[in-house]
Formats: sequence, C-alpha cells, structure tokens
Amino acid sequence: MIPRVATPPWKIDLKMAGVLGLAAALATAGLFPYLQQLMPEKLERIPLPLSVLVTAQALQAFVLLGALSLLGLRMGHRLGLGAPLLQRWCGGSGNATFQRPAPLQAILPGIAAGALVLLCAHWIDPWLPTMVNPPAATAASVSAFNGLLASFYGGIAEELQLRLFLMTLMLWVVARVRRRMPGNAAFHVAIVLAAVLFGVGHLPAAAQIWGLDAIVVLRTVVLNALVGCVCGWLYWRRGLEMAMLAHFSADIVLHVLAPLLKLGAP
Repeated sequence: MIPRVATPPWKIDLKMAGVLGLAAALATAGLFPYLQQLMPEKLERIPLPLSVLVTAQALQAFVLLGALSLLGLRMGHRLGLGAPLLQRWCGGSGNATFQRPAPLQAILPGIAAGALVLLCAHWIDPWLPTMVNPPAATAASVSAFNGLLASFYGGIAEELQLRLFLMTLMLWVVARVRRRMPGNAAFHVAIVLAAVLFGVGHLPAAAQIWGLDAIVVLRTVVLNALVGCVCGWLYWRRGLEMAMLAHFSADIVLHVLAPLLKLGAP
C-alpha cells in the first residue's frame, strides 16, 4: 500500500486563505443594504452603478483580505495561532495548542459585550455634541434584516483584519525580535492594542457625524475596544472561528436586537 503523502502546510494555508477571502467578499457585498439605509447620499455620489460598485468592493475584499489571511496564517504557525476548525476542513491536522472549540463560550461573551456596549452608549450619548452631519438613519432605526447582513462583515472581514492579520503580526514581530515564543503579557498587550486600533478605525465615521472631541473619541474607541478585547482573547485561546462567532454575536445585539427594541448603538 502506497503511504499517503501529507499536504504541505503552505498549500493548506493557501486553500484556507481562499475560503476566508471568499467569505470576506460575500460579507462585503452583504454590507451594502445596510450602507444604503444608513448613508444613501454618499453612495449616490459615487459615479458607478451600484451593482458595479458592490462587485468591485467584493473583489477587492477577496484579494486584499485573502492575502492578509494568508500572511496571518503563515505567521500564526510560529505562535500557535490560526483557524483550527477550518484547517481541519481543508485537510490539515489542526492545532493541538488550542482549547477545544466551544461555540456557546464564544456566543455568550459576544452577546454580553454587545449588551455592555449598548448600556455604556446609553449612559454616554447624552454627553455627545450636536451632530454635524446626521446620518439618514440611526443604528437603532436601520432594518434589522440589513443589520443582520452587516453583522457578517464585522464577524468575518473585521476579524480577518484585526485578529488574524494585525494581532498575529504584532506577536510575530515580538517573536522575531526576542527569538522565542512571546509570553502571556505580550499576548495581552497585542489583544488590547488590536482592540484599540479597531476602535480608532471607527473614528473617521464618528467624526463625520459629531466632529471630534474628547467624548466622541472616548465613546468610539472604548466601546469598540470592548468587543475587540473579547474577540482577541478568544482568538488566542480558541482560534479564529470562535473570535468570529463572538464578534458576530455582539453585532447581532447591536445591529439586529437594537433596531428591534429601538435602542441606541454605536
């Protein structure tokens, strides 16, 4: 009997990156109904038919996030980070360093993080300045179905950018500089930094609505970082899929339950 030749790790990573890039492309396309309701005037100013715009953005996400995913997966081997469930599905052996995936232990922290964000927003929002450019619809008045579609973007595309690529890159640099596996403290710092940068990435949108002052920056960075820290810890301990599930669960609270219950959300 001829022994089966193991698939090289780089081929498995390439296959995984293709799957993740495709998922990001679909999530990007699904974001547009939400954007149409939230900021229709901005989309109308783009001199392209909507179908062409959606296709172009989806293709861009496939190429860019697929490439970032491949880099994150390659760097993650040295750090014990990655997507163990997808790795097994693509023919790999998984990663023995991860705790056993437990979906409920990702969903519940995600829901809790989303609920905490809503509570904090309810407390902070009376202190916000008057809106400079009010959106066509608030997050609480957007269609719950459109919010559901948008939640896939957060759970997939943003996790590929912030966790699989950025957080992994930070730790990979530490490992290269120190020439050994980063300790727990380095993982904690990377989790927080990636979460804060996730919040900072939302500042341009917040500035368009309120302008930038201390309370707007605090609200935007801290509330988004709350979700980011939960996802970062799950990425470290249980793998990318559990981080995605937690992020998706938090967004369900913010973009589906909040509109249904007419609650404010960031």
